[in-house]
Amino acid sequence: MYATRTPQAPADTGRRHATPRRWAVAGAVLGLLIVLVAFAPASWLARALASATEGHLLLADTRGSIWNGSGVLVLSGGAGSRDASALPGRLRWQMRLQGAGLQLALQQDCCVNQQLLLGLRPGLGRLAISVDSQADWLARLPAGWLAGLGTPWNTLQLGGSLRLSARELKFERVQGRWLQSGDLQLDLVNLSSRLSTLAPLGSYRLSLTADTANPGVSQLRLSTLEGALQLYGQGTLSASGKSRFVGEASAAPGREEALNNLLNIIGRRQGARSVLTIG
Repeated sequence: MYATRTPQAPADTGRRHATPRRWAVAGAVLGLLIVLVAFAPASWLARALASATEGHLLLADTRGSIWNGSGVLVLSGGAGSRDASALPGRLRWQMRLQGAGLQLALQQDCCVNQQLLLGLRPGLGRLAISVDSQADWLARLPAGWLAGLGTPWNTLQLGGSLRLSARELKFERVQGRWLQSGDLQLDLVNLSSRLSTLAPLGSYRLSLTADTANPGVSQLRLSTLEGALQLYGQGTLSASGKSRFVGEASAAPGREEALNNLLNIIGRRQGARSVLTIG
């Protein structure tokens, strides 16, 4: 007699049945990720902004999604600070795909010049943010907004406006460090302070320029455009975030008495000058 053998399935049958299941699971996970990204709430953008600025720039009362939403832009003294100052009205944004990256369009009736366009281009271990707007100036903000940062701004209580402009500006984050190319310029126009009866004190320019001879370092310069209060200074900002700035403040001839109290507060007094040092 001969023994009967039960036919056996080929060894790869189990693998063939498992493959469709793996594809189904992968498809479900991919679909879930697409839904999460497509309907991600605006609060995700708020958390990312707070983390990137160490809590100094916040989006409050967010509505909508990361693709199309709005919020209130707030300056804060950071973690644990009670100081905060909000811009009037709401900041509105739209984010869309553009080439290999994204473009973020920002609008705010009080302060943004038409539409501020930012390019966002992620890569492997890096992120590039560029200013794509071609307008002469990007935003005009009330100087009093700076009080939200805390000391010394909440003491100075500035009046006037801050006008922001840029030329071929791009910041790229590589291995945890920010590198700059192009120029960023902030004009402080017709500033005043509650610490002085003299108003306005003057107009000033603060510029941040990439140092082409020293990659990873940006040059910071402060100059006086006009006014009774004379401000000058220069410094550097490194890719690691460390900054150093040395400046001086003095009164124009004939304005010494009116500015004496302010000069005593904003820096270390050295004769007729007040010296400001950061870093």
